[in-house]
Amino acid sequence: QKNSCVLPEDLKNFYLMTDGFQMTWSVKTDDTPMPLGSMVINSVSKLCRLGGSSMYSLPNAPTLADLEDDTDEEGNGDKPEKPHFDSRSLIFELDPCNGNGKVCLVYKHAEPVVSPDTEIWFLDRALYWHFLTKTFTAYYRLLITHLGLPQWQYAFTSYGISPQAKQWFNMYKPITINTALLSEEADSFVNKLDPNKVFKSKNKTPVLKKKPPSQPPGSQKSHTSMTSAKTSSLPGNSSRK
Repeated sequence: QKNSCVLPEDLKNFYLMTDGFQMTWSVKTDDTPMPLGSMVINSVSKLCRLGGSSMYSLPNAPTLADLEDDTDEEGNGDKPEKPHFDSRSLIFELDPCNGNGKVCLVYKHAEPVVSPDTEIWFLDRALYWHFLTKTFTAYYRLLITHLGLPQWQYAFTSYGISPQAKQWFNMYKPITINTALLSEEADSFVNKLDPNKVFKSKNKTPVLKKKPPSQPPGSQKSHTSMTSAKTSSLPGNSSRK
């Protein structure tokens, strides 16, 4: 009511479930926990408007609208029109990004009446705008997908993330940081497991037993007669005449 605008339906449903969201996670280095990931959605009370007040508590101090660079070409090609800090747009801070910038909910058409269409933009520390998503739901998915890693929003800028942040990405999100490789080689991150080789039955080769060489019938008879002759010549088997 204060700013004469209505929250988008997906963001309104989010705030009906929970008044903001904050999740942090750490990694252990040398048995010492170190905070790393941070995922934040400001509560309704912290959904502050940007550009409406001066940056310093001094008389005639400049506002964000005074510092805005109007020399950038807007709406060229497929690039969406950038937000404005003056009355043409309404901008609200969703995530302070730990001082690395600001993720903002932007109503780009605020004159003569506020349009219900909103977008999610990233404002870096140099006050340059970078488009993120068309809806809050899509941004929320990005936030979860990137695990809240430091400076993950800079992956959507022309200059990318810092070398230090890239090391964390290589450790926890290697596919995200190697999107160019993924687009060139679609199967580079696919598990090329051949089930035929893994589940192949191990059939043992049967061992063939050698058969004794066959003897001709005549030799078998002579062998039998010799055996019987030997048996009859034994002392216990002598016959009396």
